[in-house]
Amino acid sequence: MNEKYIEQKLRLAVKAAGGLALKFVSPAFNGVPDRILLMPDGHIVFAELKAPGKKMRPIQERRKKQLESLGFKVYLIDSPEQIGGMIDEIQRT
Repeated sequence: MNEKYIEQKLRLAVKAAGGLALKFVSPAFNGVPDRILLMPDGHIVFAELKAPGKKMRPIQERRKKQLESLGFKVYLIDSPEQIGGMIDEIQRT
C-alpha cells in the first residue's frame, strides 16, 4: 500500500461526508500538509499522508506545530483505517 492509495481513500471518504479534500501546495512555504480538508459546518483541518510506517520530515513536523499553534488540527494519516475515525472526530467538534 502506498501514499497515493491512502490519499485516494481520503478524498473519497471526505467527499462522502460532504466535504472537499483539496491538494495543498504552497511553493514559497515548504513542508505544508498534503491536503486541506473543508468539512461541513466550517470545519477546516489539514492532513499529511504517508505510506504505512513512514514519518514526517523535520520541516513537516515544524509546519504541523506551526499550524496547530494557530488553532488548526493537523492529522498524520498512514493507513486507510484511520480515515473514518478522523472524519468522525471532525464532525463531533
